[in-house]
Amino acid sequence: MRYLMDLIYVLAAAGYCPMLLYKRLRYKRYRTGWDNRFGRINRKYPEKKCIWIHAVSVGEVNAAKTLINQLKKSCPNYEVLITTTTDTGFAQANKIYGNDLQVGFFPLDFSWIINRAFAQIKPDLCILMELEVWPNFVSAAAGLNVPVIVANGRLSARSFARYKLIKPVTKSIFEKVSLVLAQSEDYAKRFKELGCTDEKIIVTGSLKYDTAQITDKVDGADELARRLNLAGQRLWVVGGTGNDEEKIVIDVYKKLLEDDRFKDLRLAIVPRKPERFDEVAALIKENGFETTRYSQIKTNSEQTVANNQSVILGDTMGDLRKFYSIAAIIFVGRSLVPMGGSDMMEAAALGKCTIFGPYAFNFEQTVNALFSGDGAIMVKNSDELLQTMQKCLSDSKFTGTIARNGQKIIKDNQGATQKTTQKIIELLAE
Repeated sequence: MRYLMDLIYVLAAAGYCPMLLYKRLRYKRYRTGWDNRFGRINRKYPEKKCIWIHAVSVGEVNAAKTLINQLKKSCPNYEVLITTTTDTGFAQANKIYGNDLQVGFFPLDFSWIINRAFAQIKPDLCILMELEVWPNFVSAAAGLNVPVIVANGRLSARSFARYKLIKPVTKSIFEKVSLVLAQSEDYAKRFKELGCTDEKIIVTGSLKYDTAQITDKVDGADELARRLNLAGQRLWVVGGTGNDEEKIVIDVYKKLLEDDRFKDLRLAIVPRKPERFDEVAALIKENGFETTRYSQIKTNSEQTVANNQSVILGDTMGDLRKFYSIAAIIFVGRSLVPMGGSDMMEAAALGKCTIFGPYAFNFEQTVNALFSGDGAIMVKNSDELLQTMQKCLSDSKFTGTIARNGQKIIKDNQGATQKTTQKIIELLAE
């Protein structure tokens, strides 16, 4: 099978190379880490045994945070090594763990590259966050008797439908996986239907609940509000936005400002991808608003915003939580357009009234949990977003109830880290 997969990858690479080159030139992506991608990944502590954790991007890196911290305490004789796929994921992992752990890019899934990576890393256990199961990777691990765990496992309805089309392939892959620690019963059933046997699946809950810090205050929040000149204003933060979504939000914002009750409303937009910062800045200007780019404020400790009517553009990485902490209302992006949504746990954990669109299929378990206890609001389109914002801004009791419910739901669902760590320790002991 590995030779067939190598052939498929060669054909796919031939088609994708022009796009990769464009992104490299246009957005300065994929410029680093190619030694890692070709299987050359060094260890910091080669004298130790090794747990290899792979987290695709920022969301998976953040979800792994409590697990990694617990493994460092519970398994001190093991080095924890972490790889990512995306540039933003690598930057986040490096920011959190770079001084302590080896951070690298995940190798391409060609058989000879994967074999080289395993020969260099010599892992005793591999942990794949959520659903990053590559055929040649799991085959190489199985051939070396290295257990592979899918942690924080999730399988959205959309991904499930796609994988069902190639069920014989997925069945052969999951036969080689040692354990799937699923976020929910629904996800567990989908893994089973794709060929993962009952004894290999355990529902542990979502690690992201444990990484969500339940608090009403974040360090630096008051200073951020002061420097953005928010005195006497309510801030609407729209976080993790995707293509075409900002235009919808700006149009809604314009209509809200036409109502005298909402003249004190201020808008902050934080796009998901840094390569879109300039594009969104231009869009804000095209719609008649002055733009405050947070990157310019952040680099000058004395600078504050002069125009308190400007739209704020969060054009830095790692500051979204701070923006959420000073928000009156939060809209979680990539959900009004069919992009799968963004993580809404952080917003709810901060005790904020949280809104998102109908396309949050990548966070199905969280959506269901929040809905079950009236801890968030879903809107289907721009009209519903406008109506919901009007309701939330004019009815503080309603807004407060949603916020408190959401925070409680996050707290009630915590505990997956301990369950996951216990299963990993048991597998290492076998």
